[in-house]
Amino acid sequence: MDSRRSFIKKTSLLLSGVISTPSLAFQPSFKKDEIIGHGDYQYKIHRDWAKISSVRNPILNCHEMVMDSKGRLIMIGDHTDNNILIFDKSGKLLDFWGTAYPGGHGLTLSEEGGEDFLYITDSGWYLDKKGQWIKHNGRVSKTTMDGQVIFDIGHPQTIGIYKPGEHFCPTEVAIGPNGDIYVADGYGKDLIIQYNQYGQYKRHWGGHDNKNNNYNLFNAHGVSIDYRDPNQTLVVCSSRNESTFKFYTLEGEFVKKIKLPNMYMCRAVFDDNNLYAGVCWSSPTNEDGYDWTKHTGFVTILENDKVVSNPGGTAPKYDDNGELLPSYQLAHQPILHGHDVCIDEDKNLYICQWNAGNTPPLKLERI
Repeated sequence: MDSRRSFIKKTSLLLSGVISTPSLAFQPSFKKDEIIGHGDYQYKIHRDWAKISSVRNPILNCHEMVMDSKGRLIMIGDHTDNNILIFDKSGKLLDFWGTAYPGGHGLTLSEEGGEDFLYITDSGWYLDKKGQWIKHNGRVSKTTMDGQVIFDIGHPQTIGIYKPGEHFCPTEVAIGPNGDIYVADGYGKDLIIQYNQYGQYKRHWGGHDNKNNNYNLFNAHGVSIDYRDPNQTLVVCSSRNESTFKFYTLEGEFVKKIKLPNMYMCRAVFDDNNLYAGVCWSSPTNEDGYDWTKHTGFVTILENDKVVSNPGGTAPKYDDNGELLPSYQLAHQPILHGHDVCIDEDKNLYICQWNAGNTPPLKLERI
């Protein structure tokens, strides 16, 4: 019996085929009707929001979620029984598809001429039959909403910007206002590679060897588009190992950065004037650096580039000079890993968690 079959069998015995719930082995101290967050951004946690069977629709890692023009919530994971799960806001599973993305990681929605499309990013990391994580090369696929592939963006070696043997392990895609495609190679060379709407190469920036450190990216995990300033649209890159968001023009010129001490965050997600981000890891107060195997994450929320709430974490604090002080996960770990945030029209949050006991997204109801 291979590892996937073994996983499904063990999960079905644990849950007896009922609606999936978080594994208590990961979180022994759940609090009923818990409220997390700070100030105007407080939320009630709904852990049983997603109404799915762990046997029929298993999840390995829940990576990202977007909401389409119909109000459906679309999740990507890396379990090839169903890479894509589609929910309504009550948590009912409406549809599922996708078996071709063993490293399913990034999910971006693009509206073109009144029609929705998806950009799916396969990071290249996948779990093999022996239960070992394998790194190869990933890709980006543009698809219809039911999974029909329109085109793929493959290894940049084919266009001469990578040498033979260099890994291309993309983690995220953002779509610019003119349809340009920005690919973050967050598990490869840490480049941002810009293509036009047809997947033709235009330019790249980032990496590790720039004299100006503002152009260096270290774990370029996320990329997104910031429309908050009507006079300047920006590309936002997560330099996760620096706990920093770096902002660039659409042509890759550095503009500014935001340092979030002790937050190893994923992509920036924008709603109104706010920036939301999942914090995948933080360092405990008595440790230096983070341990990626431990559950130390939460969520952070910024108003106009200032942190105002950390659901699942400690309250944000600034010193007398206006510098943000380190934030930490709450001791009882209400959120294990914040990998992505999706916001609905009622300002509720849906939190995707990596490495969280094969659990579906949490719903944080705004109160």
